[in-house]
Amino acid sequence: MPIDPRTPVIIGVGQFVNRVDDGDDLRSPDALMVEALRVAEQDAGSPGCSARADVIGAVPVMTWRYKDPGRLVADAVGATTAATWYPAIGGNTPQMLVNKIAANIADGTIDLGVVVGAESGRSRSVAKKTEQSIDWPRQPDDVAPSWDEGAPFLMGHPSEMAQGILMPTHAYPLFENALWHHSGRTLSDHLQFIGELWSGFSKVATTNPYAWRPEFFSPSEITTPTPENRMVGFPYTKRMVANPDVDMASATIVCSADRAAALGVPKDQWVFVHSGTDGKDRGMSERLNFTSSPAIGIAGNLALELADVTVDEVAHIDLYSCFPSAVQLAMSELKISADRQLTVYGGLCFAGGPWNNPVGHAIATMVGVLRNDAGSVGLVTANGGHVDKHAFGVYSTSPPVGGFRHARPQELIDAAGGREVAEGFAGHATIETWTVMFERDGSPGRAHAACLTPAGERLWAVSTNPELMELGTNSDLVGTQVNVSADGIMTLG
Repeated sequence: MPIDPRTPVIIGVGQFVNRVDDGDDLRSPDALMVEALRVAEQDAGSPGCSARADVIGAVPVMTWRYKDPGRLVADAVGATTAATWYPAIGGNTPQMLVNKIAANIADGTIDLGVVVGAESGRSRSVAKKTEQSIDWPRQPDDVAPSWDEGAPFLMGHPSEMAQGILMPTHAYPLFENALWHHSGRTLSDHLQFIGELWSGFSKVATTNPYAWRPEFFSPSEITTPTPENRMVGFPYTKRMVANPDVDMASATIVCSADRAAALGVPKDQWVFVHSGTDGKDRGMSERLNFTSSPAIGIAGNLALELADVTVDEVAHIDLYSCFPSAVQLAMSELKISADRQLTVYGGLCFAGGPWNNPVGHAIATMVGVLRNDAGSVGLVTANGGHVDKHAFGVYSTSPPVGGFRHARPQELIDAAGGREVAEGFAGHATIETWTVMFERDGSPGRAHAACLTPAGERLWAVSTNPELMELGTNSDLVGTQVNVSADGIMTLG
């Protein structure tokens, strides 16, 4: 059966790891992107092909301030006429950019696009520690990408921010403890469960030549607090938290089947993008609960449907793995068994978590896996914010029978409903989920909780009470009655 010439196909992928601790030079994210793109060109067997790119999409960078890093990459590789895309922050963006490029290729708008991403977290850490100055590119204020997402993505609702609940380390433990309660497991059994999940991710990282930390950890080595594995936010230790202190870059070259043939890329290098979907959950304050994700359930399953495969027919999976709760939500919504291998690249805690670009590495690794298992199907999931922004991609070396298909089922996701936020509430409430955040010396610092008012509205409450924090690290607090003051301080009773 002939292949539609507009079918999007990945022809080259590249990964680059800058081992600063082993003597590599401090390097900027845009320089790392260029290195990864050169590797991707070599992988495609078509050096210089990125100079013909119609679009260069860059994953948002956190370790250096850019106006448009794609323009720096385009200029470096000679793609002077390429449009540049630079979306708002989110770990969903690598897959979202692949989806967007694939859709533009399928409709004939472009012929070749590139997705690049990089972070220089370790270079920045070393520079600060050794008091080295770094002279990396700074772009004028009037530089702007050809496309962005408009308003910047906000990580939290004002009610969360008012209580200092800002970071992913503050948020994902809330999902974890809700999932623990929902599972019905004892605390020790649940820790064993998530320890086994994460141990499996570490095992895969040991087989990945681009993993930042290719080291195997047993379940107990992951879940047990030690001086080297301090408690971060109950029940998460450091080894359960994404590691952004890395110098890593990835690149993916996507083009039409017609362009791939014209470039002379061997067909055994082609990996087709079968389907892609995108969707956004409500933020933490407004979502219905902490044990489900309508966006994963609706958009993720739709990606499989559009590719005409079931999850059981997917041979290779990479679930976004910033924290164990993100993986469990995806497993639940997509009906994926815990006894399956859930990653191809090793996850954010072990293979490396370069802020918004881990999925860039997951896609690059998935391409290699599929080339070595011709005809099989791979699924990549991506997650941004606090389980808010999502993207999904289905891939195979076999061409899609109906061509590439893309959807954004946002209306269906929104119809799943949510909650109102209580403003200025004071009185009795019920803990919906909670966590206890720890100081670096291992001592408990502050508890915070999502609570429900008698009317079912959500509010945020905090406490530094030793008794409450002790209770919150040894028992299930879901359903516990608390008194919440007008300024958000909670007390038992």
